Amino acid sequence: MIKSIKNRVNSTYMIQNYKKILPFVKPYWVRAVLAMVITIPVGSMDAFIALLLKPYMDVVLVEKSVSATAYIPVLIIVFSLIQSSLNYASTYFNTWVGRKIANDLKTKLFDRLMSYEASFFDKTSSGEVQFRFNGDVDTACNGLIANIKLFITRVISSIALIGVLFYNSWQLALIALTIMICALYPLTTIRRRVKNIMNKTVFSGAQVVTHFNEAYNGNRVITSYNLKEHLQKKFKETLQSVFTLGIKMVQRTGIMSPVMHFIVSIGIALVIWYGSYLITSGDITPGSFVSFIAALLMLYTPLKAMGNNFNNVINSLMAVERVFELMDAVPQIIDKEEAAKLDSEIKTIEYQNVSFGYTQEKLAIKDVSLKINAGETVALIGNSGGGKTTIGNLLPRFYDVMSGSIKINGIDIRDIGLSSLREHIAVVFQDNFLFSGTIRENIVLDRKDTTEEQLNLVIKSACLDEFISELKDGLDAHIGERGVLISGGQKQRIAIARAFLKNAPIVILDEATSALDNKSEAVVQQAIDNLMKNRTVIVIAHRLSTVRNADKIVVINYGQIAEIGTHDELVKKEDGIYTSLYKAQLR
Repeated sequence: MIKSIKNRVNSTYMIQNYKKILPFVKPYWVRAVLAMVITIPVGSMDAFIALLLKPYMDVVLVEKSVSATAYIPVLIIVFSLIQSSLNYASTYFNTWVGRKIANDLKTKLFDRLMSYEASFFDKTSSGEVQFRFNGDVDTACNGLIANIKLFITRVISSIALIGVLFYNSWQLALIALTIMICALYPLTTIRRRVKNIMNKTVFSGAQVVTHFNEAYNGNRVITSYNLKEHLQKKFKETLQSVFTLGIKMVQRTGIMSPVMHFIVSIGIALVIWYGSYLITSGDITPGSFVSFIAALLMLYTPLKAMGNNFNNVINSLMAVERVFELMDAVPQIIDKEEAAKLDSEIKTIEYQNVSFGYTQEKLAIKDVSLKINAGETVALIGNSGGGKTTIGNLLPRFYDVMSGSIKINGIDIRDIGLSSLREHIAVVFQDNFLFSGTIRENIVLDRKDTTEEQLNLVIKSACLDEFISELKDGLDAHIGERGVLISGGQKQRIAIARAFLKNAPIVILDEATSALDNKSEAVVQQAIDNLMKNRTVIVIAHRLSTVRNADKIVVINYGQIAEIGTHDELVKKEDGIYTSLYKAQLR
């Protein structure tokens, strides 16, 4: 009973998912309907061919006359030609519609991916993103094409062929249908057999893609640490996992096709045995029997291979489920209804008793309260893992606070529209991501209305003018994927230039010079000093030399504010944390 309920629930769920695809089909419904209508004659023509065999065999075998049935081979050729042409047209329209639907689904999922919060990317590998947001859509839509075409063709063909069976002999038809039902029964258990394995296969397949991504992006680390053999071993382990899951899939489903083949063979044998009796007793003619056998073989032949094909059908159905799991998932960080817009003038930023943890078990910061006034430069310093970056990440809502609140101009940032909030904040990270393309594209980003005068100003302010002037293509020089063709200092200055162009009133500098040598740091620091002018700035730093001139230095220790003051105020505390850090760095 419970199994029956589960099967009905799963069936209902799959039907609901296919219903969810309908809005994506709607823009292309004319071609979609045309593709389905074409399959009707494609399926029914098998029955016409089988039906034509009755008069042909009766006349040729019984009456020994060929001339009276000479038209039948011609009709068979014509019907086959029409069927082949319509089959091609159906495949074309189905593929066209399917790929359009796939593109629309991918666009929707890409939009959803862009709206996910940082915690999603913390927990999800690049391979899983590619597999689920791209691969599953292809599997679902290709399966959708095949399923619709196969289903309609087979249904129409089966109905027409069953009609031919009953037309020739209702006794033999009952035997054939009983055997067909017995052969199809194993397919009702296939979803339950393979669901868990398929989900694990998706995960393992995503791991394979992740290995390739890591081999590409981490090639220098792999080379410098001689990690080739280590990573090859891990890759082989993942491939072995995929292999094992594939074998389990065959173990659970591979027997179905042979079983169905055997059951179908029994049906054919019974029909031949009983059909021979009906011919000798005069209940049916030899032509009727030949026509019946032809129709039966056309009906049974797809069944013999359906066990293997049905695996692909189930895989497509489950891919549809996974696609709409992503589609139905609601990002944790979203705009409230009637979200407020932030004024261009920033007066205050205030953290009020803020606590946050990347996991529920451990808090990264606890009960942090901090007020930053307009135009102030506030430095967050402390040991690694103390919570400095976390405080900066909460302001643009990369994550949401667990308790307390963060307010800008007295408005809780959760009440401000995400677009409005982030438009007022520019972030320069320690490791800034650069897109594949040119320097110009990486500075301008989506601000296509930027003038050459504005661009030259930000380039000079970011101390990029000398570097760009030495390049053959200048601003239009390509920097490679992730900026691999330029140095770390040059990457940082490009990131600072894009922050300049954004012209946001709030700037967050997250360890922006920590990975640079002294010469590069000096140039980048000059660019940063230019960026900080007339803005409200939060500086996250290890090197105290870069924050000595801050209006306020906040010492973070184990997720809590330990000290606040200017450099001169804090160094006077002989036993203070800041003084210990300062002396340690001086040494």
